[in-house]
Amino acid sequence: RTSLAIAHRLSTVRDADRIVVLGHGRIHAIGRHDELMRAGGLYAHLAELQFLHAAPEPRVRTA
Repeated sequence: RTSLAIAHRLSTVRDADRIVVLGHGRIHAIGRHDELMRAGGLYAHLAELQFLHAAPEPRVRTA
């Protein structure tokens, strides 16, 4: 099955098989989240900004 998701929130596409990074009408990069993070390009920059400034996920305490 093929699905297309267009998102500004990168957590929406983080687990996608293929992410296409667009900027100013051009393709900047294509790959999986981990590949794009290692490449250090536009995706990595935007992900760093979004994930650093995101509210931390609540921790579940276990007894």
